[in-house]
Amino acid sequence: MNLSEIHARRQPGRTITGMAAVLLPFDAAGRIAEEAYCTCLRETVAAGLTPAVNMDTGYVNLLTDGEKERVLQLAQQTLQGAPFVAGAYIEGQEGDVADLYRREIARIARYGGTPILFQTARLHHVPVNTVVRTYTAAVADVPTAYGFELGRMFAPNGEIWSADVAEGIMSIPQIKGMKHSSLDRVIELERLALRDRVRPEFKIFTGNDLGIDMIEYGSDYLLGLAAFSPSQFAERDRLWQQQDPGYFAVADALQLLGNIAFRPPVPAYKHSAAIFLNLLGKIPTDRTHPRSPERPPWEHEILKSCVERLGLL
Repeated sequence: MNLSEIHARRQPGRTITGMAAVLLPFDAAGRIAEEAYCTCLRETVAAGLTPAVNMDTGYVNLLTDGEKERVLQLAQQTLQGAPFVAGAYIEGQEGDVADLYRREIARIARYGGTPILFQTARLHHVPVNTVVRTYTAAVADVPTAYGFELGRMFAPNGEIWSADVAEGIMSIPQIKGMKHSSLDRVIELERLALRDRVRPEFKIFTGNDLGIDMIEYGSDYLLGLAAFSPSQFAERDRLWQQQDPGYFAVADALQLLGNIAFRPPVPAYKHSAAIFLNLLGKIPTDRTHPRSPERPPWEHEILKSCVERLGLL
């Protein structure tokens, strides 16, 4: 695929499906700040985005089983029937992989969520048909689920699939889309081309916080960055759909934020998100989960400039 072919993919006026992986905030005592979290969920829906809970942005890999269930309870109670997506995370658990996924998926379904399947290292370096067979069995009991390709820079259980595995995942009827988090535009463009050939209605949700303009080329999105300001992402999407040149100013300001927040070490972006939302007064502290990496003290100043550029102060 050359640059001319890539440019030809741009789709001004396209309606975009947006999802935000909502940050899980903490209070000064280190407890989950439930009221602030519920407010963030409501604001996400009010902006027109779908919340995603128990994701990487929600520290799903660090939460206890009880904490993950409490997050699902809060989502159900707060959203009152509005759609939400929730991570099915099984890394570190013992048992048959498909059975473990089915258990997590069933729990998510009980609370009214749509599951998105986090990868497990137990399916790394196995035959294509083993991965596809496992995912097929995992989602057999639900009408809708999503896959998730997660780059190793985010988590060690992640894996960017081969094209054959990606095509196999796209062939599973219950899986309606996949989040692609390689942070590599070329690989994502290849996924889009594969989707167009194999299953045009299948959604590719970009997870590229360093290239959020992938929505211009046919991706939708499920981004941790969208949790920083769902309203600004919704505004960007509206301007793109209306082919309004104002799109560029909003998109550029959001991409600056993404480049700062998602710099290495990438997992520390959650601390950047906490600082950003605390600056806006939306969460009570800028604390992270105690086992999550943190940013340096000067992060507050650089993120304040991002807040100002977005017109949020």
